[in-house]
Order: sequence, then structure tokens, then C-alpha cells
Amino acid sequence: MAARSVCRAGSAAGRALLWGPRPSAALLTLTRKRGAATYAQTLQNMPETQVTTLENGLRVASEESNHPTCTVGVWIKAGSRYEDPKTNGAAFFVEHMALKGTKKRPGSDFEKEVESLGAHLNGYTSREQTAFYIKALSKDMPKAVELLSDLVQNCALEESQMEKERVVILQELKEMDSNLTDVTFDYLHATAYQGTSLAHTVEGTTDNIKRMTRGHLVSYVDTHFKAPRMVLAAAGGISHKELVDAAKQHFTGPPFTSKGDSVPTLRRCRFTGSEIRARDDGLPLAHIALAVEGPGWADPDNVVLNVANAVIGRYDRTFGGGKNQSSKLATLAVEHNLCHSFEPFNTCYSDTGLFGFHFVSDPLSVDDMMFCAQGEWMRLCTSTTESEVARAKNYLRNAMVAQLDGTTRVCENIASHLLHYGRRIPLEEWDARISAVDAKMVRDVCSKYIYDKCPAIAAVGPIEQLLDYNRLRSAMYWVRL
Repeated sequence: MAARSVCRAGSAAGRALLWGPRPSAALLTLTRKRGAATYAQTLQNMPETQVTTLENGLRVASEESNHPTCTVGVWIKAGSRYEDPKTNGAAFFVEHMALKGTKKRPGSDFEKEVESLGAHLNGYTSREQTAFYIKALSKDMPKAVELLSDLVQNCALEESQMEKERVVILQELKEMDSNLTDVTFDYLHATAYQGTSLAHTVEGTTDNIKRMTRGHLVSYVDTHFKAPRMVLAAAGGISHKELVDAAKQHFTGPPFTSKGDSVPTLRRCRFTGSEIRARDDGLPLAHIALAVEGPGWADPDNVVLNVANAVIGRYDRTFGGGKNQSSKLATLAVEHNLCHSFEPFNTCYSDTGLFGFHFVSDPLSVDDMMFCAQGEWMRLCTSTTESEVARAKNYLRNAMVAQLDGTTRVCENIASHLLHYGRRIPLEEWDARISAVDAKMVRDVCSKYIYDKCPAIAAVGPIEQLLDYNRLRSAMYWVRL
């Protein structure tokens, strides 16, 4: 009896040492309230985004913080969507050439000057945007602005350097063909927006790159690299006034203004329900993407669709949790070995978008995975629950805040918002939009975009088991009595 008492006492003492005293219910409630208040205060206390428009139309935007570093960049409303079939690839070629010297700093002089600051220079091109940015110490912000202005206003585009970069780009195109996820999404755009400029790949075709001349690149730069189409953004330990002064000093010049009839306009890109199948039984895994037409950037339905995607969730075999995941589709994927990974997406453009999912599976699991994924879409349209939406909204809030980790992400967020929405939407407003979503809104908006709509499908690899398009189209609705 005494021994049992000692054991119980020892066990209690062990638990006390390991876990410590249990907090009271009142303390737990206070802690939760304090956490909620902290999140609310975080939303309200985000640094203000200051925006100034110069006389030439250039928008200068910044967010000041206490970081010892800063990111400064130029975002331009230009990309493969502004190209025609003959010049597709010009934007990507210009991005390569812009980083290889300017008229003032030829050859490697530009790169050496960036390196002398201990800075990092990078750039990228997408279907509707081209960006160049520098991450440097905060005290070097004026110099970074000067370098960026030289890059976009005085790009050398030397013939000899073009030939070197042509070889580099052709090699990159070969390497990209081995990334089946990117290939699948390029096929998806090609079939969904067939006959329009959104069907173009960002990198262009091999034939176009081989034929590209200096004249094509000069024409592209002269047309698109203009002040009203640009945003100069900065984030970190900088002063907005200093940024504006530096922009006024360096981003001025006659070539930087657009002539009345030379301003490029976007044509409407129609969506076509269709498919592309690139069957290759020699590949080990099938890559399949299915999408319907989604809304453009500024459409408020985007928030609801992002919540819907969070309800579906994402999955990869490397994730922990197994079948005990909150996503029903992930649970099915684990229990029945349906796929290696899946992920929903909501890709937005100015006036249209692609809302869908992509998965990678074994050849003999393609039909089952597609059946379950489309079934999950139908469930979103008909029977989404409030508890699922509440979890998805918390996930979306977390992702929203995590995106602003670091000056580079903040800088890109500022510039993208100004190009897409005309203003920087604060986190507090995003949180309010997310909070307003409920299960009925998810069902209604998903029914608007998904239910009984013709999808676009792209499939690469061993896809013999992928059903006929008409069968997949018939799974976009339920026969309900």
C-alpha cells in the first residue's frame, strides 16, 4: 500500500516537474484574448504605404521599417501577354540583356558596381509583369535607385552580348522541358487561352529565340519601358522623401514618356474549354491540371475562391500527419494511395484567371484521383460546412501575414498591388474581407465558377487512364433529384 502511494506521489511529482503547474481557466482565457488582441494590433499597426506620383507618371511607393537592409525595385506592366506570336520571348530576352550592362556601365561594369555595394540584383518576367530589384543596405538606397534607373532607361542591348545570351536562353529552354509541372501549366494556358496572347509561354519558342534581333528588343523596350507603366517600390529602413528625391533625379528623361498612340492596350483573352494531352508512357508519373475560368485580380470573388482552395488544402507525400489531415481530399489520397501530390491554384490576370487543381500520380491512379478531386469541387458547390470555412479562413490569414516576411516580399507586394488594384490594400482590409466569407458564400461563388462549366485540361506523361473529355465534363455537375 505504501509502495503504491509512493509510486503515485512520484508520478505526480514527475508530471509537475515535466509540465509545471496547470494554468487556471481564467489565465488560459486571458492568454487567448491577449493573442487575439495582438493579432488585431498587428493588423492595425502595419507601417503605412506612402505613394507619390511624379510628373511623368511614375508611381513611387514605399513602406518604412527598422530593417538595416532595404529592397528597391522597378515593376513594369509588361510581359509575354503584350507580345505577338512572332515576338514571343522578347520580354524574357530583354530581362536577360538588362542585367548584362548599360550604355553608361557596359559589360561587367554594371555587375561589379552592384557587387561593390554588397547588394543582390535580380529580375523576373511573367505574363503581365517584368521586375528588376536590388536588395542592399539601407544607406545605399539612393545608389540602388540610380542603378535601376540606368538599367531600365539605358539598356545597352549589344549585338555581341545578345549572341551569348541567346545560347544561354536556348539552354534554359531545354532544361525547362524537364520540369513537367511547368510544362503542364504552359500546356494549360495554351489550351485554355488558345488563339490569344495568354497562350504564349513567358520564355518564348526556340524558333523565336533563334530569330530574335536587336531591333525586336529595342522596339519592345521603347514601347513598354515607360514611366506611367512602372512602379518604383521600396521597403525597409528607408525614407520615402529620399526615395522620391532619388526618383526625381534619375527617373526623368524624354524616352521615359509615352506618345499618345503608342500606349499598348490589352485585348480580351477568351477562355476555351478544351484539352491538351501529351502522352509519354516512358515517364514514371502523370502530371495533370484541370481549370475553369476564374476572375481577374480586382474581382472580390477572389477572396472567396482562395478560401475554397484552403478548404481543399494541399498534399505531398513528404507531409506529416498521414490520414489525420484536415483536408478530406488529402485523407483520401493517403488512405487509397491516389497521388504523390496535389495543389489547388488560383492564377489571376488583369481581366481573367485560371481556377483549378494540379496533381501528380502513378499511371494506374489517374482515374481515381480525378474522380475524387472533381467530387471535392462538387462538394464545395453544394455542401461546404461552416467549420471547414472557419479553418480555411485561419489558414488564409496565416498565409497572408507570412507572405510579408522580409523586405523583398513586402516590396513586391507593394508594387504588385499598385499595378493590379491601383493602391496598396492594407492587411486590415484583407482580414475584413476574409472574415466576411461564410459557407453560403463559398457554395454560391464556387457554383458560379465551377458548377456545370467547361474545364480546360492539360495532361503530360503516362495518361492512358485519363478519361475522355466528355466524361470529365459530365463530372462538372451532379444529377440531383
